[in-house]
Amino acid sequence: MIKVKKEGVLLYKTDLEFENDGVLNPAVIKVGDCVHMYYRAVQKGNRSSIGYCRFDGPLNISERLDKPIIIPELDFESQGVEDARIVCIDGVYHLSYTGYDGINARGVLAISKNLKEFKKIGMIVPQITYAKFVFLVESAGKVNENYYRNHKFYYQETDPEKTIMLWDKNVIFFPRRINGNMVFLHRIRPGIQLVSIKKLEKLTGSFWRKYFHNLQDHIVMDPIYPHESNYIGGGCPPIETKAGWLFIYHGVTESKKGLVYSACAALLNLDNPLIEIARLPYPLFSPEFEWELKGEVNNVVFPTGAAVFGNTLFIYYGAADSQIACASVNLMDLVTELLSHKK
Repeated sequence: MIKVKKEGVLLYKTDLEFENDGVLNPAVIKVGDCVHMYYRAVQKGNRSSIGYCRFDGPLNISERLDKPIIIPELDFESQGVEDARIVCIDGVYHLSYTGYDGINARGVLAISKNLKEFKKIGMIVPQITYAKFVFLVESAGKVNENYYRNHKFYYQETDPEKTIMLWDKNVIFFPRRINGNMVFLHRIRPGIQLVSIKKLEKLTGSFWRKYFHNLQDHIVMDPIYPHESNYIGGGCPPIETKAGWLFIYHGVTESKKGLVYSACAALLNLDNPLIEIARLPYPLFSPEFEWELKGEVNNVVFPTGAAVFGNTLFIYYGAADSQIACASVNLMDLVTELLSHKK
């Protein structure tokens, strides 16, 4: 098994109003020797914004803003902007996040040229009801039935009179174009899917209808191992290696203590990321310390950002939905271990 070092908690909540209930699930991007972090900041009442801090090197905080850098402004994010990821494509920083309106959670995009001011592009995932999604995929007849048997998740606590939209989150861009296309991962339970498109403006209603009629062709990964048996979802933006795209994701399983979230690893084909090369048959790391086992949500490690320094991969993650921690692993050791578990 691969050796992972837990570096510990890097960021705690403060008494500032916008982050007085927790900090978690950060986007990170390395520029030079600095790591820029865009983290989910939760204020009491469960309303989220995105805070900012900067690290000199992988672990030493040198700057932390006392106000959020991105706040809820639009109707579909009125209750929170959550769980960001960030990459640079064609000289433009693409920050994807989840917009939450109190009922629905869907992927949104903002862009920046300087890592300070962000322009919101808007929602880039399908804006359809869960019922419509079920109709489209069920009529195709080729998809794992778990994709359209999520009624309990969608209806258990929601007013049945309210329209429930399809939850489509964990939007994560690849850090460069692939075959000339913008490519991003997204998550409709229980698996991870991929979109490849020349221009984001092409993500129209007709595009998504055709996409769902052929959903099986767009699935990158589905759960297969016990530690991810409930569902999986994207984690960190993929990292390019000679062996393939190193993809850190999260897997969820049911236990006697409730759901357990683990960090997981896979390799995807460089030219066609729909092809899974390898996947670890065990978690890369799981909750083990008190700050991962007990918090706002117990038993959670939720990886959302990564940075490479030398031969070491630093993985930044939300710990128990309450604070931000980091783990490190030798990059080539991890790739070698993955290649010993080729699909």
